[in-house]
Amino acid sequence: MRIKKGYTKHQKHKKVHELTKGYRMTKGNLIKVSKEAILHAGEYSYNGRKKKKNIFKTLWITRISAALKDTGISYSKLQKLQKDNNLLLNRKVMAYFATEDKNVFDKIVNEVKSKENV
Repeated sequence: MRIKKGYTKHQKHKKVHELTKGYRMTKGNLIKVSKEAILHAGEYSYNGRKKKKNIFKTLWITRISAALKDTGISYSKLQKLQKDNNLLLNRKVMAYFATEDKNVFDKIVNEVKSKENV
């Protein structure tokens, strides 16, 4: 008995074409090229998720550094003093305070500075 696989193949191709909808040139139309494009897109998205963490880290450091300009203390000095005084606030929280709640940020910096002199 002969089995025709036209319907099954069409369904598989349809899945691939749905994933590559909107891709440029033949990447959205030809099945071999589309499959390869999906693989590459997966790699790029994986790497992008890893890079995103680094991008946010640099953004937070920049925001903290900008807020520290008025206080006369550098970012690295602040991190060292925080570590010495067991005041462990992560960069994300410090950046939030630096941009949104300046009073709390100034209190934290003054607290760390006062313990530096002791």
